[in-house]
Amino acid sequence: MTSYPRYTFDQPVLLEGFDFIPIMIGLFAVSEAFIMADDYFKEKGGPLKVTAKLLKTNWRSMPRLFPTMTKSSILGSIIGIIPGAGADVAAFVSYNEAQRFAKKEDKELFGKGNPKGIAAAESGNQGVTGGAMVPLLTLGIPGDAVAAVMLGAFVVQGIQPGPQIFQTSGELIYILFAGMLVAAVVMVIIGLLGIRLFTKVLLVPKTLMITIILVLSTVGAFAINNNIFDVYVVLGAGIIGFFMKKHGFPASPIVLALILGPMAESEFRRALTMSEGSMMIFATRPIAATLIVLAILSLFTPLFMKLFKNRKGKTVSQD
Repeated sequence: MTSYPRYTFDQPVLLEGFDFIPIMIGLFAVSEAFIMADDYFKEKGGPLKVTAKLLKTNWRSMPRLFPTMTKSSILGSIIGIIPGAGADVAAFVSYNEAQRFAKKEDKELFGKGNPKGIAAAESGNQGVTGGAMVPLLTLGIPGDAVAAVMLGAFVVQGIQPGPQIFQTSGELIYILFAGMLVAAVVMVIIGLLGIRLFTKVLLVPKTLMITIILVLSTVGAFAINNNIFDVYVVLGAGIIGFFMKKHGFPASPIVLALILGPMAESEFRRALTMSEGSMMIFATRPIAATLIVLAILSLFTPLFMKLFKNRKGKTVSQD
């Protein structure tokens, strides 16, 4: 907002800060390759054997996943309505909520192939699709990157999203909804038909898989901006992600901070400009005050739940 460079350390490549995508590649792809390499050198076993029995077991576990999928789908839809949040935020928040409210025996399996974690992340991710259409069609504000592309397509065709679009281009809205429904059905069909083929990737030798991941990650990071600095960012984020995973720290808070941090600062300073520097604007406005209270509750609720469980455990042990 001040057009003054900050935290660049006299490096022109940092004028726009760190790019989101290279950090994502490093935290999740490169760090996983480092984990696989570490396991390989420690000789913790070969690749997972995928069998039909494993797939049938997943089918039998579907009913107990419905509550998780329902809650995550609703959460994803709500996050999709928030402009700028997107599928990444929905996936990580849904996964975090599923892990937080899981039973103790299930919570320990998160990060080790727990079906509830997969169901939560994917349901939240898919829920964004419909939610992102709400601000796009009603206000002309894209909910995520995909909706932004759709907004550009609308503008090119001379269609202006907003409250009047339902009257001026009603048939387009019905076609859009029908297309989304057909796409969802086709995705399910392709997924079910190709599941046995897709799981064969787990049979690839670890040495080859590690090499492929590192090569594709490096090439992909460089191709974004044709900048070698992004390659260094990927490797740095990969090293950080490796140590975080080794010590049990989740990477999702970093992703949320990268996405929401700049937005939070920009809107915070814009609000202070409107209030002429008074912080009371956040306490006197009902919506702002409600969101702050909810944020405080979400921050301290896990602490209170942990204290309650510890106190309850001590009471049971004394009895």
